[in-house]
Amino acid sequence: MPTRKPPPLATLRRSARACRACDLWRPATQTVFGEGPGDARIVVIGEQAGDKEDLEGRPFVGPAGHLLDVVLEDVGIDRSSAYVTNVVKHFKFELRGKRRLHKRANAAEVAACLQWLDRELARIRPRIVVCLGSLAAKVVLGSGFRLMQRRGEWIERGEGQWAIATVHPAYVLRARIGARGEEEFARFRADLMKLRHPPA
Repeated sequence: MPTRKPPPLATLRRSARACRACDLWRPATQTVFGEGPGDARIVVIGEQAGDKEDLEGRPFVGPAGHLLDVVLEDVGIDRSSAYVTNVVKHFKFELRGKRRLHKRANAAEVAACLQWLDRELARIRPRIVVCLGSLAAKVVLGSGFRLMQRRGEWIERGEGQWAIATVHPAYVLRARIGARGEEEFARFRADLMKLRHPPA
């Protein structure tokens, strides 16, 4: 008997707004669900919503998102043709004065949120999954995955689906503060350049 296909993305998005599987919804402004075509060939997965994403309700709209957009355009991929999402759909933060500083979601919070990413991927069934950052890579490719050892490597997930992992664009932005900025930007671009020639 064939596996039942998950509900349409619009239905999943409405359901996710009311998610109470963990406590991250309490301080957050809103759920930040994925966006993009329901038949996207490429799904890009980040780690968790940030401050600007929490305020706007859209993934990758802050500085890291801007860098991602620049590099995707540079390698010939229109962001609007891809589906962009995060593992964790709420912004976890700690207050430092009036600033809300990003705080990493714990294992229980990640586990509680995975139901939504699983349904997004099952609904879209993309040809290519791009993992940005170690959390996304471990969720998609297994807890033993070592990002810095295997970044930029094509990995078959089965049923004609391939995944590739690289650093999160926020990592590249942090590197730009120091001496490794241009080197890390070039490596990030080189990883995403491989999207031009996926495995057959």
